[in-house]
Amino acid sequence: MRAADRLLAGLIRGTSGWTTLLAVSSLITAGAELALPLALGAALDNALDPQAGSTGFVLCALLVGLAVIGEVLSDLGAGVTRVNVIASVRHRLIGHILGAGPAVPRRFGTGDLVARATGGADETGHAPPAVVLGVAGLIPALGSMVLLFLIDYRLGLTFLIGSACSVLLLRAFVKDASELVTAYQRVQGGIAARLLEALAGARTIAAARTGKRECARVLAPLPELRAHGDGMWRVQRGISVKTAVSGPLTEIAVIAVAGICLTWGDVSAGDVVAASRYAALGGGIGGVLSYLNRLARARGAAVRIAEVLGEPLVEYGSRLLPEAPARAGTLEFKDVAAAGVLHKVNMTVPGGLTVALVGSGAEVSLAAALAGRLADPDAGEITLDGVPLPALGREALRRAVGYAFERPALLGGTLRDAIALRPDGMPLADEDMRAAARAACAEPFILRLPQQYDTEAAEAPMSGGEAQRLGLARAFAHPGRLLVFDDATSSLDTVTELQVSQAIVGELGGRTRLIVAHRAATAARADLVVWLHEGRARASGPHERLWRDPDYRAVFAAGPSSPSPDEASADEALPDEAFADGGAEASPRRVALHAGVAETGEGR
Repeated sequence: MRAADRLLAGLIRGTSGWTTLLAVSSLITAGAELALPLALGAALDNALDPQAGSTGFVLCALLVGLAVIGEVLSDLGAGVTRVNVIASVRHRLIGHILGAGPAVPRRFGTGDLVARATGGADETGHAPPAVVLGVAGLIPALGSMVLLFLIDYRLGLTFLIGSACSVLLLRAFVKDASELVTAYQRVQGGIAARLLEALAGARTIAAARTGKRECARVLAPLPELRAHGDGMWRVQRGISVKTAVSGPLTEIAVIAVAGICLTWGDVSAGDVVAASRYAALGGGIGGVLSYLNRLARARGAAVRIAEVLGEPLVEYGSRLLPEAPARAGTLEFKDVAAAGVLHKVNMTVPGGLTVALVGSGAEVSLAAALAGRLADPDAGEITLDGVPLPALGREALRRAVGYAFERPALLGGTLRDAIALRPDGMPLADEDMRAAARAACAEPFILRLPQQYDTEAAEAPMSGGEAQRLGLARAFAHPGRLLVFDDATSSLDTVTELQVSQAIVGELGGRTRLIVAHRAATAARADLVVWLHEGRARASGPHERLWRDPDYRAVFAAGPSSPSPDEASADEALPDEAFADGGAEASPRRVALHAGVAETGEGR
């Protein structure tokens, strides 16, 4: 709650201009409401006195007009303040989620984060108006008590005793309601996460005919949600009943005491009218309940938003990569340990070569993520051209490293935008974009679409393999010196996969290519292979030499699609030491042999 309260306090300060207008207009309204009963009382006394003037009625009219103006300005200030707070929270939250990297979606779940950024941010928008209007709502109550004391101390004392009970009730309400709202929104976010999962797997659910079962799974937390919702209503019902009783009782008590004082001659008839109005005005402290309810909901949402904002952002340095090293794109892992999956991994990926990562899915995917700093190691150091990755500036790192994923997200709107998405924000020449699409074998199906490259990505009917080709085209268009292909050809047919692999090996020459390889043919086409086993770099070298090890062959679950030892290249293997020192060079003959092994082993 402390983090949430600090967040809400910062939001209020961030909208100081409109919050000030809201506060000033609320004070004007409260002042007019406090002055009106005195004016009414004076007008009544004047009316009972034939010799008095009628200026009291004019004053009453002016005060009513002032209260109306204050209400209008209050509504304007509250509305604009709320909209500004919602926008501020959403910008800050989404920026933090994206700035913290993939770890945040993994921890909280995509659906839950969406719920926090939409409904949660909307709830926090109520906080500044609720605080200002709630405090302004207390001013008439406190002012009424002071003025009742000025009219007669017995009236003020009666009102004070009655109001004390209402204040204690409201304080208990804020605490109980905040806890229940937080729990309610947490369960609500869980339902949103399950629904998003189901929507992502809609085709699988339809094919398996498990719609009813998935519906039951998504809505399984509903009983818990209902329990928290019922709890909120019970708390609100209890406080509403209690304040509805205590307010009128206080008002009746004040009027009764005023009547007694009138019979004793201690107050005038106008004082009795003023006292009755102040008792009603002060008894309206229960009206603050609605603002407290909004504040409780805002605090509950702020707790969940503060949880996300508490996640550390990825910190970047300010260094740049060397302009033109001898082997641009040399990547080194030095005693790297991460997530309990990798343990003291030492390897060097020589600049300009195509290197395949082979091993279990968790090992190679984590190593690929570490290579471009989509994740950070728990221990050890990773360098690119001699510069530690954390020391690089954000822009320098993103310009240097490009990725192609198994399931690429087609960002940017059209297919043209999806391919031309560059880290430096610079436009991509049309010919360069088309060349990247051709290299990824994506242009043939793009040209069959009605609007070709200008087709909206969301409206383009694409298979998984075609989406992968667009992701590959985007990687080919990346200006970086290191390209990481994380199982980026898994959905391609054999012929297309061969063509794309030849483009990776040939047309991207000069850039380092790190490929997560789950197919033996993919590893065979690489210049070198790093074999990760049980969290360590077990061996490295050309695929044809590693293939002689039965444990290496077992990684690919050797079958019809895997090249046999007899089909492996007999090209002389380089020693592991040469690879570890970055001294391995790719010969044209080895690349050609690897391509031949792939074509023979995969079949066409």
